[in-house]
Amino acid sequence: MFRSKLYVPAAAGMAMMLALGMPAHAEGKADRARTAIAHAEGRIQAGDAAGVATTLPERQAEARKALNTAKEDLSAGRKEEAIAEANRATAIAEAALGEAQKIKTDQANAQAQQAQDIQARAQQAEQNASVAQAQAADANARAANAEQAAAASAARADVAVAAANAAAANQVETTVTTETKAPVTKARSARKVVKVTRKAAPRVATRTATETTTITTRTP
Repeated sequence: MFRSKLYVPAAAGMAMMLALGMPAHAEGKADRARTAIAHAEGRIQAGDAAGVATTLPERQAEARKALNTAKEDLSAGRKEEAIAEANRATAIAEAALGEAQKIKTDQANAQAQQAQDIQARAQQAEQNASVAQAQAADANARAANAEQAAAASAARADVAVAAANAAAANQVETTVTTETKAPVTKARSARKVVKVTRKAAPRVATRTATETTTITTRTP
C-alpha cells in the first residue's frame, strides 16, 4: 500500500513532465524547419543574383520547387518532411551556384584565351604583311634594275645601228679605168701584077682594149 502510494505521485510527475516536454520538442522541430527553409531561400536568392536562373534554369527551378514543398510540409505540420525538403532545396541551390560559377569562370577563361588567340593572329598577320611588303619592294627594285639594264642595252643597240648607218652613208666607191692599146697586125693579100711586082707593106691596125679596175675606199 505504502509503495503504491509513493509510485502514483511519481508516475504522475513523470507524465506531467513528458506532457510539458512534448510541445517544446515539437516546437523545436518547427523552428528547425523554418530555419532550414530560410537558409534554402537565401541560397536560392544568391543563385538568382549570380545568374544561376540564366545559366542553369532547370537546376534553379528544381531548388525552388523543393523549397515550396518544404513550406507546404511545414504548413501541414509535417515538420520532419519540411526540414528534409528544405535541406534538399539548399543542396540543389548550392550545387547549382557552384556549377554556375564554374561555368562563368570557364567562359571567362575561354574568352580570355580567344582574345589572346585573336591578338596573336593579328600580330602574325602584321608580320606577314611586313614580309610581303619587303618582298614586294625587293621585286620592284629588281624590276627597276632589269628595266634600266634593258634600256641601256637598247641604247647601246641604237648607237651601234646609228654607227653602222653612218659608216654606210660615208662609204666611197672609186672606179679607175685604164686603157691599153695593143697593136693588131692585119695581113693583106698580095696581088700579082704582070709587069711590076710590088709587095705592099703591112699596115698596122690598132684595136683599143679597155681594162676597168675598181678600187673601193671606205672611210670611217
